[in-house]
Amino acid sequence: MSMKSESLTPAKEQIRARPLRLDTQSGDFEEAFVKRLHWSSSTDLAIEERVASILSDVQARGDDAVLEYTKAFDHLDVKNVSELSISPEALKEAFDAIQQNQREALIQAASRVRAYHEAQKKASGESWSYTDEQGNLLGQKVTPLDRVGIYVPGGLAAYPSSVLMNAVPAHVAGVGEIIMVVPTPFGARNQLVLAAAHVAGVSKVFTVGGAQAVGALAYGTQTISGVDKITGPGNAYVAAAKRRVFGKVGIDMIAGPSEILVIADGSTSPEWVAMDLFSQAEHDELAQSILLCPDADYIDRVQAEIDRLLPQMERREIIAKSLSGRGALIKTTSMEEACEISNRVAPEHLEISSQDPQKWEPLLVHAGAIFMGAYTSESLGDYCAGPNHVLPTSGTARFSSPLGVYDFQKRSSLIRVSHAGAQHLGAIASVLARGEGLQAHALAAEMRLDPLDSKSSQSNKSNKT
Repeated sequence: MSMKSESLTPAKEQIRARPLRLDTQSGDFEEAFVKRLHWSSSTDLAIEERVASILSDVQARGDDAVLEYTKAFDHLDVKNVSELSISPEALKEAFDAIQQNQREALIQAASRVRAYHEAQKKASGESWSYTDEQGNLLGQKVTPLDRVGIYVPGGLAAYPSSVLMNAVPAHVAGVGEIIMVVPTPFGARNQLVLAAAHVAGVSKVFTVGGAQAVGALAYGTQTISGVDKITGPGNAYVAAAKRRVFGKVGIDMIAGPSEILVIADGSTSPEWVAMDLFSQAEHDELAQSILLCPDADYIDRVQAEIDRLLPQMERREIIAKSLSGRGALIKTTSMEEACEISNRVAPEHLEISSQDPQKWEPLLVHAGAIFMGAYTSESLGDYCAGPNHVLPTSGTARFSSPLGVYDFQKRSSLIRVSHAGAQHLGAIASVLARGEGLQAHALAAEMRLDPLDSKSSQSNKSNKT
């Protein structure tokens, strides 16, 4: 998952992109590499203070606060929050109004995303139990969350793919109600986003954005129901708000800038690799695109393609700033070393652009998603391959996972102890509880022991603590 920009900056002049060139054999490689990787996730103090004020106000005044902030930030002046709601009929109208090829693309993408998450649910999201040799039933009960909120960036940027990637797995998990919030500055509604909500099975849609939308979902208002978990990317204000409401509700993750790392053996068209680096750089000036390759000549060819292709790109200014400020083309001694460096980065998107990607995949243990082979562009994963495109960023792939069905479920342990099990387990619990100085714990277990089989237990009972 990556932090999303909610506005586009049109390119005004042709510029050049110069990713940092590094060589692992250079004496200053380590220092330069670490410096290039660094990105501060700390939120600006002014943003934190403003978000805290907005959340507190929404929690205290509900709908009234939402209306005021929506008027101030999105320039929508309405009298009731219900006027910011989009009906299921309107979502269907949006679906019917878009072009036929767009309708077909949404349906096919949603179908693939749904199929993948259905398989994920079957593999890891079902309840289970077993009975041990003493007749004790032990297991796990998996149940869906009652209500979730998904945040979809709005404004000039439109992300119907984010609607699918957040709503479809929630739907597959069995979530009872999916509430979507999306900012619509000056009332401009993106029909493709609304059509995606229709296809994905979103329950309710409100045209509210920013920290006030997160607050409304977390605390609930007179019109917007509070949810159990909030997922989806947004700007710095949304990220700060999600961080603050965590604990009151669950969240998916705190998104950083988008990332791609390509490990190349030199067999793929350098034009393809250059465009794959562009595919993340165009998101944001802070996005990071890295190439690791043991072939210096191939790296030169990729740079040449960057120079050739950049003037053709609509977002060339953003791409150039991203590649020049945070990009890197790194010569490694081998593909094995490239894999080691990739594991240090733990990238959001990892491409193995080689003739034999399966050879290298076992060496790669930290990545949000791994794209194997020259034909597997990261962009296919963003839209329609099937796996979720909401991925951990900023090195958090070392300990976290892509958004999935499991994020919309909770697990309860199941324990049913038999008479025989109570005799065996009770004795163990008694010893450990008394060792911790918790008398009531011990007695609760001891009371269930058979008197004839519990001489030591009777001794313990008489030993008052």
